[in-house]
Order: sequence, then C-alpha cells, then structure tokens
Amino acid sequence: MGATPRPEHPQPQMERAEWINLNGEWDFEFDFGNSGIHRKLYKNTELGGKITVPFCPESSLSGVGHKDFIRAVWYHRTVILTGRQLHGRVLLHFGAVDYECRVWINGREAGTHKGGYSSFCFDITELVLEGENHLCVYAGDDTVSGRQPRGKQSSRYESWGCDYTRTTGIWQTVWMEFVPECYIEKLQYYPNISEGTLTVKAVTHGSGTLTAKALYESKVCGNARTEVSARGAVLTLTLSELHLWEPGAGRLYDLELSFGEDRVHSYFGMREIKVQGEKFLINGKSVFQRLVLDQGFYPDGIYTAPTEEALRQDILLSLDAGFNGARLHQKVFEPRFLYHCDKLGYLVWGEQASWGLDISAQAGLKYFLPEWMEVLERDFNHPSIIGWCPFNETWDYDGRMQDNDLLAVVYRMTKLYDTTRPCIDTSGNYHVITDIYDLHDYEQNPEIFAASYADFAQGGALKDTHPHRQMPVKGVPVFISEYGGIKWDVENKIEKSWGYGQGPETEDAFIQRYQGLTDSLLDNPHMFGFCYTQLYDVEQEVNGLYTYGRKPKFDMAVFKKINSRRAAIED
Repeated sequence: MGATPRPEHPQPQMERAEWINLNGEWDFEFDFGNSGIHRKLYKNTELGGKITVPFCPESSLSGVGHKDFIRAVWYHRTVILTGRQLHGRVLLHFGAVDYECRVWINGREAGTHKGGYSSFCFDITELVLEGENHLCVYAGDDTVSGRQPRGKQSSRYESWGCDYTRTTGIWQTVWMEFVPECYIEKLQYYPNISEGTLTVKAVTHGSGTLTAKALYESKVCGNARTEVSARGAVLTLTLSELHLWEPGAGRLYDLELSFGEDRVHSYFGMREIKVQGEKFLINGKSVFQRLVLDQGFYPDGIYTAPTEEALRQDILLSLDAGFNGARLHQKVFEPRFLYHCDKLGYLVWGEQASWGLDISAQAGLKYFLPEWMEVLERDFNHPSIIGWCPFNETWDYDGRMQDNDLLAVVYRMTKLYDTTRPCIDTSGNYHVITDIYDLHDYEQNPEIFAASYADFAQGGALKDTHPHRQMPVKGVPVFISEYGGIKWDVENKIEKSWGYGQGPETEDAFIQRYQGLTDSLLDNPHMFGFCYTQLYDVEQEVNGLYTYGRKPKFDMAVFKKINSRRAAIED
C-alpha cells in the first residue's frame, strides 16, 4: 500500500493527538441490485475489488472510474488496534458518505446515517477488539428518487448543462479517534468584539473541569475554567489582545481545551456580522462582497480534492482574480477547505446541495432538515462562513410548486440554531422568508442588465423576474448572487460545451462584457455584493475564468482591477 491519500487531520477545529487515518486501499464491491444486506455482505471479509478511499468510485483517483448509476457499494478493511488504544472510548468518524450509510464492526452493526454531505461519528468501543478488526461499510445512493439532495450530480446517464459526474459512497476522510472515558463531544464559539471576549459552549461526556486557553501567535491572551456536572458547560475568556478577523486577514487565535485527560486543539476568529437596513456589516463596516461561484469539483477526484493544497489553491485563484469570497454552491465543502478560508480571511456562504430533492411536499422536510442541522452544527465555528443558504433555485418539481412551509421551517430552524448569521431561505427564487434578498440574472447584454436595476439604484423598486412567486423586498440587503456565466471554451476540446447565452467572439469582447455587467453592480448604492458564475469550468460547463484544470483563461490582473475598485455602498 502506498502513501495515505489526504493524510492531514480532517477536522482542524477539533484536533486530538490520538487518531489514525483510515484512507487508502480498501476492499470494494458494487451492489447494483442493492441486495448485499440480504446476502449478508457485512460478514464477508473478502470483497471482489479494490478502491482508494476517500475518492468516490466514479473518480479516476479511486482506481475504479465507473460513471454509470450505482445503487449501492460495499467497503471492507482490516484495522489493527492496540490495548493502549482501547483504554478509553473508540470513535469512528466519516467526513461524508453519499447517501445512506450502514457500518458493521466485526460483523456487528455500529450505526446508520442518512445524508450525503454531513459528517457523522459512531462510538464503537463495545465492538472492537485488541488486534485485528473488520470494518465493513455499505452505501446506498439514489440520485433520481426525489428523496435525497444531490446538488449538481447529474440525474441523467451523462453529464449535461450545469449537472456533472455523480458521487457515490465515501468521499471524505475516514478516521478513528481514541478518547478518554470523559471527553469533549461538541463545541460552539461566540465571539464578542465589543467586549473582547469569547464564550465557549461545550457538550461533554462525563463530569470534571473544563479549561480553555487562547493564544495569538503563540502568546497566551486568555484563560477560563469551569466545573462540569452534567453534559454541558459554558465559559467565557476575556482576551488581553483583540485582533479582528476580516476580509483578507484571518488573524486566527489558537484555542487549547482540556477536560480531564482529554486534550483538544482548536482555533477561532473574532468577527461580528450584522444586517442593518440595506447594509451587510462585517465588524461594523460595509464591505462589498465580491463573490464567485465555486462548485467544488475536481477533474480527478470529482467531489474530493486530490490534496489539501488543491483546496487552498482554489482560494488563491479566486483572490488573484479580485474576489474576496465565494458562494460554495450546491455542495457542503469539507472542514479542511473552510480552515483555509478562515486562515486567508475569505468570505463564504454555506449552502446545502438541495437540488434533486422533492420540495413540493412537506415530506421533503424529513429528508432535508436533519442533515442540514448536522451541517450547521459542524461548521458553526468557522469565521469565514458569513451566512447560510439551505436552498438554491427552488424550481417546480414535476410541475408541482414548492411547499412554502418547508422553506419557512428550514429558515426558522436555521435562525433558531444560529443567531449570529443571516440566512437566505432560497437563493434566486422563490423567496418565502429571508434576511437577504438575492436574484439570479444571466442577461448577457451589459446595457440591458444595467437598465434592469437603474430604478433600484435611484431608490425605486427592484425589478424581479418572479414577482408573483416571491415575498416583497422590504428594506433588506440585496445582491445579485448569480450573474455572468459568460461562455468561453478556450481549449475548444468540448463537443457539447455549455454556458449562458451567446459567448463573445474575442477575448476583448469577453472582458468588455464582464466589466459592463460588473460595473453596474459596483456602482449601485443599494447592492451590497455580487457573485459571478463561475471560478473555473466544470466538465462541459465552460463559463469559468479558469479551465477545469485550473489554468487561467485570461490575464487575471485585468479582472482583479475590475473587481477590486470601491463599490458605492462600501464604507
């Protein structure tokens, strides 16, 4: 077996020293009839093939490369554990498995999880033994059922339009963690920049003393401790130095936590978000959000970046083009990507991969809300996430309109869990109840595009393409969260390339169109941001500023100059 792929710790805000990465070669088998449970494959320690985890079987990096529909798959590997590792509790973590996952340890079931984008964990202490242990994983996937969010995974055999290659099964890191009997399970951070404090809410197993120490550039600048008698505790650290997290400057603090014998390394950022009338404020300042659509796809790994550096590189490519953030589109991005967003001061909107789910009836709520709450819980502490967007373009499903109550319930649950960030109920259409009003507009003529928002720029009404289906705009922040999408197949290698509208004929015409569209948004005093479609091409969709292989199509200094100038609404 070669070097372990994606060897870095997958959860940098909850890092312990005692863990093992289970990525690498696993036994693997297709289950096209979805009959493996009936055939008791979970007792089979020899499957028919091999796969490289954490890459999905559709990807080339997995060593499989099967791109047709896959109803179910099975994984197996042997894990050797020592007596020392079994001294406390043994936790088995999955970064993400698409979609329904069942796990067996030594032939005994450890747990079940539904949701292709959220992380989950099973306590397998009572199932493991010193020495050889057999880990078996089942993953069932049905992207056309209407009962699971699939995002941009194609519902056809082939990739087409803005839908791409599917992902089935394990697609993020699998790891084991060894913790004491009393340990920290969950953490929530609440920064207060006016008071210079950080409040930590912890969920623990067992009782004891919880301590927290904050450091900035290795200098201790805050301590706190509290006694835990039940499963939860709250403590507040007063910081001797205040360094604000802001766009372009991460300024992260390290946070060291202890609870009995448990030791956790984490980090946090001090920043505040407020919605004030039409303005979106970060640390009290109106900062124009120069966002770009990021789909999170990779030519060789599909949903999974081949290396950690590839995650970081995508952010740097965006910054080089003059963007200060991204809509993480129709996919929940892995914590390691968010870590680099945090470090670089990169603004992102967290979004669920809602497409493919039947949202025309409230039955869809049970397939959506539990996973979405897991996403909110996992990613709550990332300062780079400045807002939530559970749904995108809630088009009619088989001719049936969205169930407005479903969207309203998800919005209210999001706000109930997270009081610190705004929530867009559904990006583009059709709004029911929202903190931010956004529209998608792919008009390619800059003059027509600008004219659509001329009245709004003068204090008049916002022109909406779906006024009969959406809640009215009432003094909330507004932005165009998808625009552009200018088609430019620089490599001329794609037979059925796709983009919005008619592509320009020359590079200069592309730049003129881009600047005309973008200038009208920067100059609008009632727009707080924009989001251009998109950062890089994905398969047949060729409207990126970079190719799918992340090569620049243009001189990015040109776009950086266009994007970076001061906007009318900015302080």
